[in-house]
Amino acid sequence: MPSDPAAGSRRLVQPAGADATAAELGRVVIREVDPAGEPARGCLLAYYDELARRFPGGFEVERSRDPLAADLRRPRGAFLVALDGGLALGCVGLKGSGGECAEIKRLWVSPRARGRGLALRLMASAERAAGELGVRLLRLDSHRSLHEAIALYRGSGWTEIARFNDDPYAQVFFEKRLGGA
Repeated sequence: MPSDPAAGSRRLVQPAGADATAAELGRVVIREVDPAGEPARGCLLAYYDELARRFPGGFEVERSRDPLAADLRRPRGAFLVALDGGLALGCVGLKGSGGECAEIKRLWVSPRARGRGLALRLMASAERAAGELGVRLLRLDSHRSLHEAIALYRGSGWTEIARFNDDPYAQVFFEKRLGGA
């Protein structure tokens, strides 16, 4: 899924907060973007801030297994952002190694855009990108305090599995086979 050339010419702003309306959500498009640029950085900063508030003891990105930007770019992976014009409403990363297994990382939706299916749209877009890259198995991890995310994964075909990494914040682990594999 290539980037929208017109999107690069617009100045993208920080993630949407209280100004995200239902009308704006109707115009949302999901684009593949540079994980080190805007609007990805704005989404990730908002995501990290939310984790720091929600996790008992806070969240420090330096302690997490934060993916390298190279692992979130083609041909290894992808980084997707839900955009309404210049507003970034959510994101998800596909962290790949060039093999048949990849990880979903950093799924986040602006609080004002939640409850409208945007997380499912982001996940479906990440799965499509994974398929394009030859990925047959996706994995992800989560924290027990992210109840909404865990419910989303369980309700959309993900299977709970044993721990597969050493991320100190990861407590729940899932995988999903793609393409009937």
